[in-house]
Amino acid sequence: MAAALARFSRRALPSSSRLLPLLRPLSSEAAAPSAAAAPPPPPTSADRVKWDYRGQRRVIPLGQWVPKIAVDAYVAPNVVLAGQVIVFDGASVGNGSVLRGDLNKITVGFCSNVQERCVLHAAWSSPTGLPAETFIERYVTIGAYSLLRSCTIEPECIIGQHSILMEGSLVETNSILEAGSVLPPGRRIPTGELWAGNPARFVRKLTHEEILEIPKLAVAINDLMQNHFSEFLPYSTVYLEVEKMKKALSIPL
Repeated sequence: MAAALARFSRRALPSSSRLLPLLRPLSSEAAAPSAAAAPPPPPTSADRVKWDYRGQRRVIPLGQWVPKIAVDAYVAPNVVLAGQVIVFDGASVGNGSVLRGDLNKITVGFCSNVQERCVLHAAWSSPTGLPAETFIERYVTIGAYSLLRSCTIEPECIIGQHSILMEGSLVETNSILEAGSVLPPGRRIPTGELWAGNPARFVRKLTHEEILEIPKLAVAINDLMQNHFSEFLPYSTVYLEVEKMKKALSIPL
């Protein structure tokens, strides 16, 4: 009986082995539709471009006017310079500031600094008949969140943060405007005086020691800006678009 079972099993084995190649294609064909219907896996973080290009340009030409930046001047990456803007040697413009020279010229002089979130603009003409351009001379400190429009600031002055200087206003040499002050159109701050308030009024004369500290402050701020300057490569953001294109075309980066 055992011998008969062994002979029967040996006869059945070849037939089952001949059926295996036929079953394998059938099973692969049945699995193919389910694999095609399955959605592709979501891209991992490694497949994405790490940098986000938001389309902001630091230098915006307007017609024939192109902003000019000195080689050793520091302009933060998210600053906007448009039109007739000149930033001289050793000067700096802090993060988030906007210098809009679409109507008239804006000049930031040697070793002057425009701190964070300032807005500088210039009108076509000044109602006072004074120059309508916004002109900042050398060793001037403009505090954060200040607004300057068609004004002139002579060398070695300090403009406190959140200050507003209107059309035709003039700040003469070795003067200080306190934080939060508003200088009305056509108002002049004489040499060596401290002004404050809204509207700004004379407070007192500056001491000799205070006058000596004004250019030192400008130099110290610009020395600090050089540390920021060294952290940024002198290249544009075009390479971000190139990386995205390479990703889209499956070209290795």
